[in-house]
Amino acid sequence: MRHLTGGFLLAILVTACKTATPVVQQTPPKPVILTLGNKAFTTDDFFQSFTKNQLSSDSAQRTDVKGYFDLYTNLKLKVLAAETEGRDTTEAFREEMNTYRKQLAQSYLIDKVLVESLTAEAYQRMQEDVNASHILLSVSEDALPADTLKAYETALALRKQALAGEDFAKLATNHSQDVATAQNGGNLGYITAFGVVYPLETAAYTTPVGGISQPVRTRFGYHLVKVNNRRPSRGRIRVAHILVRMSPSADEAGQKMAQERIDAAYARLQKGESFELVCREISDDATSKTNGGVLPLSTPDRPWVPAFEDAAFTLTKPGDYSKPVRTNYGWHIIKLIERKGLEPYATMAASLHQRVTTDSRAEVLRQATIHKLRKEYTVQEDKSILENALAKADSSLLRGQWRYTEPLEPTLQNKPIVTISGQSSTVNDFFAYVRQRQQPPRNPALATTPSVPPATPVQGSPVVAMHRLFDRFVGDRLIATEEANLDKKSSEFRSLMIEIRDGVLLSQAMEQNVWERSMVDSIGQRQYFEQHKDSYRLPERAVATLVLAQNDSLLKQATSALSGKPPYQLRRSAASVSFDKNQTALTQNLRETLFDILVVMGHNPDYVIEVTGSHDPTERDSVSANRIRNVVGYLQKNGISLSRIMEKDYQGARPGVSKDAQRNVTFQYFSNAKDDVLKTINSKYPVTAGMPPALSITEGTFAQGTNPYLDSIDQWKVGTTTLHRDNKAIAIIISRIEPPRAKTFAEARGTVINEYQAMLEKQWLAQLRQTYPVKVNEAEIQKLVK
Repeated sequence: MRHLTGGFLLAILVTACKTATPVVQQTPPKPVILTLGNKAFTTDDFFQSFTKNQLSSDSAQRTDVKGYFDLYTNLKLKVLAAETEGRDTTEAFREEMNTYRKQLAQSYLIDKVLVESLTAEAYQRMQEDVNASHILLSVSEDALPADTLKAYETALALRKQALAGEDFAKLATNHSQDVATAQNGGNLGYITAFGVVYPLETAAYTTPVGGISQPVRTRFGYHLVKVNNRRPSRGRIRVAHILVRMSPSADEAGQKMAQERIDAAYARLQKGESFELVCREISDDATSKTNGGVLPLSTPDRPWVPAFEDAAFTLTKPGDYSKPVRTNYGWHIIKLIERKGLEPYATMAASLHQRVTTDSRAEVLRQATIHKLRKEYTVQEDKSILENALAKADSSLLRGQWRYTEPLEPTLQNKPIVTISGQSSTVNDFFAYVRQRQQPPRNPALATTPSVPPATPVQGSPVVAMHRLFDRFVGDRLIATEEANLDKKSSEFRSLMIEIRDGVLLSQAMEQNVWERSMVDSIGQRQYFEQHKDSYRLPERAVATLVLAQNDSLLKQATSALSGKPPYQLRRSAASVSFDKNQTALTQNLRETLFDILVVMGHNPDYVIEVTGSHDPTERDSVSANRIRNVVGYLQKNGISLSRIMEKDYQGARPGVSKDAQRNVTFQYFSNAKDDVLKTINSKYPVTAGMPPALSITEGTFAQGTNPYLDSIDQWKVGTTTLHRDNKAIAIIISRIEPPRAKTFAEARGTVINEYQAMLEKQWLAQLRQTYPVKVNEAEIQKLVK
């Protein structure tokens, strides 16, 4: 609170004595709870901050009055230091605060009741899907009234024909100017909330099945909407897919190749191979194949292509997969991952609020805000100046290329074109706005199709376009006026802005005095470490691998695969290549077989391939070595490093193999990564949504109290311990025991920096308390404590 100076107060008293006007009762000053130097903070200031802290969702941040008062004092000391340094006067600070202000103001400039209404409406509409068709008669937002009327009357005439019995689909094909749907009889498919622009959506949801709406105006033109069917919402599903791309214009050979590839993938699935493995090796969808083909949850407002969607929603149980399905993208095999019904309104409300304020409903909210503000503020438009300004529009405005030259002519230069509650905006302001906001035509794609005789193009009017921009200019000025007055109209907004301001200043002050200093002061860090070296120690720790399996058999399989040093053998092989007698050269067919190995090795950088050869007793002894060498040479030439290839030559017959098979070169995959062992084993077990995998592996260095399974072992020792717990078979493989020891500086550095920061902050606060003496009104604190 500002205190009146003695001279000014005396002047008021003298004036009061010379008149008969009674002295107005002064509002008593608010009690002060804290003074820092010359700056006072009222009890109300503190209590408001304390109350907000108590309402915080983070219970760890809550404290009692006295505890919070210490935090509050330290905060205000740091902010005061930043103010003294002039941090609140810099251009960067003002720009940052202006950004925060605009963001915060949005929620105060919007009609919250209307937002809630639109949100509830959208949720209600999401309960069902509507199959609708439409006819679009394209007309620009900036068309002359006569052209707009002509399009409207044409829409009415088409509606009359449809109601009289003419086929709506045929009318759409012949007259609709929506190139995306005209040839499909205008059918939009099934839509739901947010699927199309809001006026079109509203027409679809308010028209009965079989009915045809009145003409609906959107920025694209006039629409007639026919509702074909309704169905309850099918909810959302998550699927994975294997895609074999095929162009719709593919020739017979291309179609045959794609068909063979998808059939081969389906056959592998039928034999029991995991979907994820087949997907990684076959799918042409580069964005999903490394993730097992999993796609994002379906959203009703962004439907998949009909053939894909229908096949996906036909699947009933997670893990089920479809037969090959053809779409414009090629062939798919679709696997159901999970089904989700429509979530409760309380769960979806926040995301729906966001959507209704950013989709085409945002214009409804904007117009409601402007309508309200026009009642609160006096808006005066100079009609004569406006008319002269609009006359400056020409056809370049419709192309988004309008320009003007300053100074304007005398009748326009700096002339007020609109005044809002005493604040004027000039023609120059408006023209600058137009130049920034003008746009080329917004719907160039909505032309007539080549098969339809082109309608007379609806030309936009530059004057109409300029007037539309003027209306938006006035609306933006109204909103800016309201935003500027929010501090006066809303104490909550004012308090939040003060809180944000203090937060920015606090962050800057802490960065300079504590955070940055602690990070760059390596000498100070090291000195602090040396002074407190005994505090940084490591307890006894076990370097271990934990294997958790569904049952003992699976655990045995995993521990066997992981025994020894890497690379670990995987239960995965590649197709062998078969040579004729005494043949060692690679034919084209053999190279095509090896191509699959290149793909697998490319997708799995930790894989190692073992190439094994043998020969039958009638072949030369060198044959198997030459076959191996040629295969390895092919792999190396195609990017597989020799460090990722192992060779195994039987130099004769392979035990337990037929005579013809002795001439094969076979392949076995290994990996240097335990994760690959995990993936390979898990791929053979179906995954149930929400359930843990059949096998999991955890590696690390563990101290007592950091892992319940290791804690259950009475005495740690190198080796493998098996146990059963939580319905799992568990193997704990301890490779070594680390004895207790002191931490190195590198190991302790994170903790050292944190503690060094705390020390620097403590020293800084001590200095601030000397610079700005702290005076506490204990009586006011006691009132709050009680």
